[in-house]
Amino acid sequence: MSRIDDLLAELAPRGVEFRELREVGRWHGGGTPSKQRKEYWRDGTIPWISPKDMGRNVVRTSIDRITEVAATQSSARLISSPSVAVVVRSSILDKRLPVALVPMAASFNQDMRAIVPSSELDISFLAYMLSSRGNEILRSCRKTGGSVASIDSSKLLSFRIPVPPLEIQREIVRVLDTFTQLEAELEAELEAELEARRRQYEHYRDQLLTFTEGGVCMGEVGSIFGGLVGKSKRDFESGNSRYVSYVNIFNNVAVDQTRNDFVRIGPGEKQRRLMRGDVLFTASSESIEEVGMSSVVVDAPIDELYLNSFSIGYRFHDPSLLLPEYSKHLFRSKVLRDQLVRTASGVTRFNVSKARLAKVRIPVPPHNHQRRIASILDHFSELATDLTSGLPAELAARRKQYEYYRDKLLTFDEAPA
Repeated sequence: MSRIDDLLAELAPRGVEFRELREVGRWHGGGTPSKQRKEYWRDGTIPWISPKDMGRNVVRTSIDRITEVAATQSSARLISSPSVAVVVRSSILDKRLPVALVPMAASFNQDMRAIVPSSELDISFLAYMLSSRGNEILRSCRKTGGSVASIDSSKLLSFRIPVPPLEIQREIVRVLDTFTQLEAELEAELEAELEARRRQYEHYRDQLLTFTEGGVCMGEVGSIFGGLVGKSKRDFESGNSRYVSYVNIFNNVAVDQTRNDFVRIGPGEKQRRLMRGDVLFTASSESIEEVGMSSVVVDAPIDELYLNSFSIGYRFHDPSLLLPEYSKHLFRSKVLRDQLVRTASGVTRFNVSKARLAKVRIPVPPHNHQRRIASILDHFSELATDLTSGLPAELAARRKQYEYYRDKLLTFDEAPA
């Protein structure tokens, strides 16, 4: 860091200027061509990037493509290269702000924005800076309420970042590129082993949860219900009761009851409370493969707990029919996922049909079998996901180390006005 310190002393002795993001480049919104026009999605020549294509630092090379004719539509604008892409609406925002340097001219999904920086900013420096400030951006710019996490565009454009002289920017990029490459090589080894463990868990889960019997229809042994009703955006701004959000369901096989998701419930208000054993589903998705993702209320709620309106709940008539510890694995298994995706229909967005959901068949083995299966799968799941031990912990430690040095390099004293 001595070279950078010397440059700062020489080129910015009084500190670094801070600028709003609206001032440091040209911002572009994204859009998705209508999927009803199938010709736009065959043999395309224009890269089209969605939140799924966002890596930690650069966009993956395996991206969807649309045709040149689609790029003439306002919903498929071609953004010049290079640019920096930011996801502004996605369940991913619950955990991090995806930022990526996009090296080619491309069109973007409607849940993204891209900035082509001005000449005063090095493109890689901007990508690193937005990644470094990701948590701060989420805290200050995130919208309240809503079924899917999103960023307020006006607040994002007003967000201020340091803009040191170009020579300093380029030296920081050189250091971070070198450090990032070393970290990437080490992480690749760890992630390969971790992915092998995930596949091992999925293999045993699908093997253990495949039964020859036909099972029973969900509609025969339980009831399907909706989430909160009659709620406005203001009810989610100063809530007094916890609710399970779309993101909570999507990201967790067992509901995380510690999340700070609150909704206002008035005295005597009639809303369905969640109970241990309830199975929750995401009601819609832009991707058919991700629709109807499940999460189970494994532990009895200590306080009142409600379901978000953009989700679907299911409750067994006999709460003891399936153990929640077993259900959380069952409804994510291949045998159930194959059925659940067939409950949805749509074109640009897929929505679960409650009538079709009622026809999904589930196996009901004896309790001793359920306990044995749950115990085995909990063990394999822990090996692949427990961030307090083993490979996940080592991987998390390396990422924290990288983020520490990145953030340290990208922290500046602001020059006096």
